Amino acid sequence: MKIGKVNCLKGEVSIPGDKSISHRSIMFGSIAKGITEITHFLQGADCLSTISCFQKMGVEIENRGETVLVHGKGLRGLKKPETILDCGNSGTTTRLISGILAAQNFNVTLTGDASIQRRPMNRIIDPLTQMGAQIKSLAGNGCAPLSITGSPLHGIHYMSPVASAQVKSAVLLAGLYAEGETAVTEPALSRNHTELMLKGFGADVSSQKTTASIRPAKELYGQKIKVPGDISSAAYFLAAGLMVPGSEILIRNVGINPTRAGILTVCKKMGADVSLLNQCFASGEPVADLLVRFGPLHGTTIEGEIIPALIDELPIIAAMACAAEGETIIRDAAELKVKESNRIEVMVRNLSAMGADVTETEDGMVIHGGRPLHGAVIDSCLDHRIAMTFAIAALQAEGETEILGADCVNISYPEFYSDLNSLSQ
Repeated sequence: MKIGKVNCLKGEVSIPGDKSISHRSIMFGSIAKGITEITHFLQGADCLSTISCFQKMGVEIENRGETVLVHGKGLRGLKKPETILDCGNSGTTTRLISGILAAQNFNVTLTGDASIQRRPMNRIIDPLTQMGAQIKSLAGNGCAPLSITGSPLHGIHYMSPVASAQVKSAVLLAGLYAEGETAVTEPALSRNHTELMLKGFGADVSSQKTTASIRPAKELYGQKIKVPGDISSAAYFLAAGLMVPGSEILIRNVGINPTRAGILTVCKKMGADVSLLNQCFASGEPVADLLVRFGPLHGTTIEGEIIPALIDELPIIAAMACAAEGETIIRDAAELKVKESNRIEVMVRNLSAMGADVTETEDGMVIHGGRPLHGAVIDSCLDHRIAMTFAIAALQAEGETEILGADCVNISYPEFYSDLNSLSQ
């Protein structure tokens, strides 16, 4: 994929459904009684992996495109799959489904692609084992493939060393089946889609500060879910509007859940011209249209409790920082090292190739903005967020940028390049 500089970006774009919420709607619908109707479902490769896994366990799922119907089997209705469950590139699928499978009456093996087989799974293995689960890494390295033998579970209060919605969700989902109360306390609040949605399905879930608790459920019940647009996908258009001179973009139907919307806080700190319009709620999640206009940006420091609310957006924020005056510091983001790629190392290497003044640190990076970027050959490392970030950076760089492995955007945003092209002037 080759991308060149554009004059400006104008128009509006509708963002595809939120990936985190799309995953959860399939999972929770599958273990609920009755039909769950999901609209604006994300048809990305990761979410399709979740559908495939539950279909292999006997759940009828009608994928009609924008609408998906899940014919739930109830909490105890899943069947032993005849084959290994392949989670593809999806860490969300792998970690969340482990919490559900830990309590079933059958054994199963989970695997995924080469990236998944490098990502840390001890962070869920440890708490689930404390609950009585029989789960182990077949390679003995704390990564997938995972062997899970369904077992009776008991509730625990888990003090998570990381603020991770995937860890929290895996433990809470196991808690649906466990004896007694299950609680997770995090060092900072991670995204809370699981708590909000499970409550809608009828679970006894409560939250106080950074602790989420759940009591065992007799049954969950199918719901109608309207998936908001994914703010992680909207982030690229936010950045594009702020980085390309003369741009004005209206981004429709974006989820602005405070546990996910850290990028809006960062935009404000950098002096960005971003307005929230038509605010409302969809299936318990706050939604708004975002109007972004080009204007001067200045550097800032991004650290501490806000990091979990923008962890997936840090690559595009780093690109934004290159267009800002002054210094931007990103700290407390070591989690970036264990995503689809080591996003700290990959961002620093690729931004440097484009002429940016950026330095890698142990848990983030330091960016001195204001230097003009130029085209380069960018290795996406088959990481969708890296590919999309450099597609945006290329729009205001001199010359042509070539992105290797650009098709990996299909994981979360199959129409990304066509939506981007529709705005180019």
